[in-house]
Amino acid sequence: MAGAEKRILIIDPNITERTVMAAFLRSENFQIETGKGLADAVKKIRGGCFSCLIMDVDLPEMKGYEAVSILKSIDPKIKIIMTTKKNNKSLEAKVREQDIFFYFIKSFGKEELKLAINNANK
Repeated sequence: MAGAEKRILIIDPNITERTVMAAFLRSENFQIETGKGLADAVKKIRGGCFSCLIMDVDLPEMKGYEAVSILKSIDPKIKIIMTTKKNNKSLEAKVREQDIFFYFIKSFGKEELKLAINNANK
């Protein structure tokens, strides 16, 4: 795990969301890579070691919660933080059925996200 410590992959189709999140986490001394969808996630996870994946629910190819099993088949140890802007009970139920580490509602603020990432890196 030594090479993966503090290496985080952000997958979000919204370039603004992913850029802002990446800048915030870089300022917290995390090594960040980004991508916009499942294809980027698969390629980057196969090519490197990440302690944590922050992935939006709305990917271009499919729902993020549908991608969890695909990504876990590549790296079973990766901790996934699923993010969304708009939450509802049905969506939350589908997300929480998956093998994820944390479910983050983007409107909650960055400190909660940072806490989840730090816990994922333990």
